[in-house]
Amino acid sequence: NFAGVTYYDGQGFMVRKSLKVNSALELNGASVCTQTGTTTELNLADFFRANNMKYEVIAFGSADETVKAYEAGRCDVFTTDVSQLYAEKLKLTNPNDHVILPEIISKEPLGPLVRHGDDQWFDVAKWTLYAMLNAEELGVSSRNVDEALKSNQPEIRRLLGVEGNFGEQLGLTKDWVVRIVRQVGNSGEVLERNVGTSSKLGISRGINRLWTKGGIQYAPPVR
Repeated sequence: NFAGVTYYDGQGFMVRKSLKVNSALELNGASVCTQTGTTTELNLADFFRANNMKYEVIAFGSADETVKAYEAGRCDVFTTDVSQLYAEKLKLTNPNDHVILPEIISKEPLGPLVRHGDDQWFDVAKWTLYAMLNAEELGVSSRNVDEALKSNQPEIRRLLGVEGNFGEQLGLTKDWVVRIVRQVGNSGEVLERNVGTSSKLGISRGINRLWTKGGIQYAPPVR
């Protein structure tokens, strides 16, 4: 069972800057490296067909083979999930010679997976994600969580276990959210540290922003 979506990803394209391509809609006739037997390959076919473009697929059995072939110049384009494109770009000999195009052609929600039937652990994983999202929305971070314990705001008091017994209903301590935020931060801090613009990957948060900031991420309240 998936316990929720921690990151909304999608399939994209990387090309050499020397191709002078600014959009995936300019890829008519391109050769594209991809991994065989994946939805990536199927999405690729759908995109080119929908836009009446021709392409040559060059498929490989593993992600490593696909990247090596792209860097060796065996194809014009490398396609996979955008987060992976950013990661693979860093490994290239000259990362600055390549660009990730703006189009995203699929929906690839990512999140924690829990074994079917382990309902208690599923609840813990799900509400951990929700708690971190709520913490960000309420302005509670690793930097101010101790001060937030003194807040008079009901939502913050319930989230941090000052009021209510939500944590105990999950089989956890009352301060379970406090412990999470102290150790790793809220959802925004975690994303920024690992994949955000201040990380090595440097990915813009985009639709993974909170719903209050123009994104699609939100969680039910802890109560």
